[in-house]
Amino acid sequence: MFLIDMFNRKTVLPEPAQALPGRPEAIETATGHAVNGAALKGPFADGLQIARFGMGKFWGAERLFWKLPGVSVTAAGYAGGYTPNPTYQEIVTGLTGHAQTVLIVFDPDTIGYRDLLTVFFENHDPTQGMRQGSDVGTFFRSVIHTADAAQAAEAEVARTNYQAALVAVGHGGKITTEIKPAPEFYYAEAHHQQYLAKNPGGQSGLKPTGVRFPAG
Repeated sequence: MFLIDMFNRKTVLPEPAQALPGRPEAIETATGHAVNGAALKGPFADGLQIARFGMGKFWGAERLFWKLPGVSVTAAGYAGGYTPNPTYQEIVTGLTGHAQTVLIVFDPDTIGYRDLLTVFFENHDPTQGMRQGSDVGTFFRSVIHTADAAQAAEAEVARTNYQAALVAVGHGGKITTEIKPAPEFYYAEAHHQQYLAKNPGGQSGLKPTGVRFPAG
């Protein structure tokens, strides 16, 4: 019974009253991007935009995006829960409500938000609910945190189109990706930032369906 309770705790989001208290001050993180040296928290140049995605373990997700032309900064963090300034050890209890999330700073003149959505949907399984493969927990859920109404509209269309692509190839899953206005983003600890650049043999955690995002 104890193991069942532990599993359920990690696959059901907590109520606000159940959440860990956290702390008023930000936890320590890196100042610069380990791959390109850019300031992790900005300030970011005028004209750049921010996207945020959760698609399972943030190590592999972040690496996908920092390689893209037009992306100037990526960061691993926690978002969508109740606990202020959580630590990694706290979020993996399932008692903060946060998802592991990647923040992406991009130049829309070089790469569009739709391009980022394509990378998002093609590189994880958005039908998994509170998990990605063997990585189980609410903190591994699929999320899109939108910066404005335009991003929200594009994300909704992308989710609908990718569901149709899954149906077309006989994939039986229903997309569970949350789309919501961006909540506060808490930067993860320094050693999680650009983790796979510093630890190339580390696990990416990505579990794609193999289904391509529809063109056009």
